[in-house]
Amino acid sequence: MNFILKILLTAFVVIVLAGLLPGVAIANVSTAIWVAFAIALLNMFVRPLLIFFTLPATIVTLGLFLFVINAVIILMAAKLVGGFIVANFFSALLFSVLLSLFRSALFKLLKEEKEK
Repeated sequence: MNFILKILLTAFVVIVLAGLLPGVAIANVSTAIWVAFAIALLNMFVRPLLIFFTLPATIVTLGLFLFVINAVIILMAAKLVGGFIVANFFSALLFSVLLSLFRSALFKLLKEEKEK
């Protein structure tokens, strides 16, 4: 149940960010749900491999290379899901940073309400 709620919250954030950011477009709500699901799967399986293989670059940049990895995950999701378009790398970078910020805030609110 918690996984489904997180997917739906992520889909909501994807819709909002696609409306706000130039260079990011989404076709409809069901596409946003598929994008959220694809991002979750990519974060689960591909992100750890990317972090492992780029560990030297991550250490040298003091962790800032993780932003690049997040942008690559967004670009991969755009390739996998039809109807989700990201124009370029910098749009993906901005999208990934804002997505991370909004998701962490929403998940924190979700956790606080669950504790009450």
